[in-house]
Amino acid sequence: MSESVRDGLRKRIEKVRTLPSSPAVLKPLLELLRLEPEQINLKKVVELVSYDKTIAAQCLRIANSPLYGRSRETESIQAAIVTLGIQRVEDILLTCCLHKFSAGTKWATDPEVYWRHSLGCATVCRELAERIDFRDPEKAYLAGLLHDLGILVNSLAYPEEYHKVVAEAQEGGVPLAEQEMKDLGFTHAESGSILGTMWQLPTVIIDVIADHHDVERAPEDNPLVALVHIGDLLCRCRGLGYGYEEWRSVELASDPAWERLMKYGPRLASMDLARFTMDLDAFLPKVQHLVDAVFSSKVEHPAVEILR
Repeated sequence: MSESVRDGLRKRIEKVRTLPSSPAVLKPLLELLRLEPEQINLKKVVELVSYDKTIAAQCLRIANSPLYGRSRETESIQAAIVTLGIQRVEDILLTCCLHKFSAGTKWATDPEVYWRHSLGCATVCRELAERIDFRDPEKAYLAGLLHDLGILVNSLAYPEEYHKVVAEAQEGGVPLAEQEMKDLGFTHAESGSILGTMWQLPTVIIDVIADHHDVERAPEDNPLVALVHIGDLLCRCRGLGYGYEEWRSVELASDPAWERLMKYGPRLASMDLARFTMDLDAFLPKVQHLVDAVFSSKVEHPAVEILR
């Protein structure tokens, strides 16, 4: 994207009065995410989760979803934190913050489809990170969750034009980024990186947002870009895309991202990819349960009622 197009896009984003600021708890949450696990204060996390009652209620619903494999119901924020671990609760809280941020947006695509893909990509990225001994699986989750932030930006900044872009991509069965470049002259990766910079997100996350469709352009010292690229492709190939089938063939083993990722995760070379995709198929219903938990407005137990 040329500097003139980038400047025009930035000005368009800044002029959108309906663009929400990030949720009040998002900034302190991101500050927590930068700390080492042993430095994180349990009481502070409980305070953050409890700060917004809607988010707290969603947090409990998600903690009780099948994705987290609980044998008994969690009925308090502190119990959820102790049971799931602080980092997993941070994942849940961030998910709820971003969902609340996007509430009320006039989407050019189905918001539930967007969240299914984002949450699916986040959880697949973490699972992949754990399997290849990547040093920070939770950061992989965060990167997967935020990688398509630009779709929200485009829906807000170019509502009419972007609705047409999405419709044409669906009709033609082509990748959304390809249709964006054809019709708009830029992609959601580029617009998302602008918002990420405005939000002062970590540089490694902005790299992911900007380059997850063009890994070879990404800094070589940031393996998260390659990891999210792979997670994104896996989701889109297994029915967690944007509600339509893309007419493309995908061979992960020959993908530049796969080669780059193997430098940071040697175990990837011996991974049974067919087995991993089978495991992913079995995992998809749990992701749908998580999406349902985020979108649900139903009160499921007294603890949620009290929080409201």
